[in-house]
Amino acid sequence: MTLFNTVTKVTAGLTLAATLGVASMVPAMAQDVTLRGASMFDDNHAFTKTMVKFAELVDEYYDGNVTFDLRLNGELGVEKDYVNFLQHGVVIDYTIMAPSNMAKFAPSIPLMDMPFLFRDLDHWNTVLSRTAFGPLEAELEKNADIMILGYTGGGVRNLVSSAPIGNLDELAGHKMRVMGAPIQAQIFSALTAAPSAIAYNEVYNAIQSGVIAGFENEAASIQNLKFYEVAPHVTLTKHTITVRPIVMSGKTFRKLPADLQAAVKKAGGEAGAFGRELESREDGVKLQEMVDAGQLQVQEFAGRDKLLEMVIPVQDAFASDIDATELLKAVRGM
Repeated sequence: MTLFNTVTKVTAGLTLAATLGVASMVPAMAQDVTLRGASMFDDNHAFTKTMVKFAELVDEYYDGNVTFDLRLNGELGVEKDYVNFLQHGVVIDYTIMAPSNMAKFAPSIPLMDMPFLFRDLDHWNTVLSRTAFGPLEAELEKNADIMILGYTGGGVRNLVSSAPIGNLDELAGHKMRVMGAPIQAQIFSALTAAPSAIAYNEVYNAIQSGVIAGFENEAASIQNLKFYEVAPHVTLTKHTITVRPIVMSGKTFRKLPADLQAAVKKAGGEAGAFGRELESREDGVKLQEMVDAGQLQVQEFAGRDKLLEMVIPVQDAFASDIDATELLKAVRGM
């Protein structure tokens, strides 16, 4: 039987004292185990729902008792904190996070977030359903003692702009915000746009004041932060489909009984598939909600296949720099 204990259910009398620096479970031969999870979001977020599903599946596949202590709303910090906790086997045992936060341990892992890595949702799901990222998983486990149990994600990132951007002519010179990773600016420069890295909390005002004319993001962020007020046009470039690994501390995993280890691995893969379907579906729903409310106008990008061709040299150079050339070839071949 699995017991769920989220931040919304923990009584005020409980503290984190027992969590900090203390082993997360009893010896491996015992049946009762506590696994500590963390989410930066509330219980309505796809990541949280996926971690709850993970717990349910572990319960289904394991005959012993596991208590899942899942803390929400960033109570235990942000994803960069989670990496440190997982590496040392303290505070938390499992979570979901962006690959970029683990790049210092696995230099090739940012490939997962590279724009135009996936041709479409079917390609993305095929890659994540197979063992293409096995070398990255091995690198992360060796260098950081962090295990990847499965892959969720599914948010589709598109161009968001104050005026329509529907083709290469309109994209040329388009002043847009990109994330700070150099590969992001390199990709959009190759597409003849004019990208610049601006702090995320400055994007709304930067568009409003004309410093930039747009950015790129997922539907959930556009809706939550009301970006549609200053950038009501979405162009379906579908340049990034997010990959978010479900991870566990290797130190935690090795302390688990063998049958629980097997249950955790099986549950991780299945929870990832559950989360991918959930998030990709919710992404489309949120986009349609804004369209139906008259907040956004959505259009396709004319000649998107040309974009895929234009970025190949940049992708190849990036993969070479991070020693991931063979991995990129494998992903493209799926």
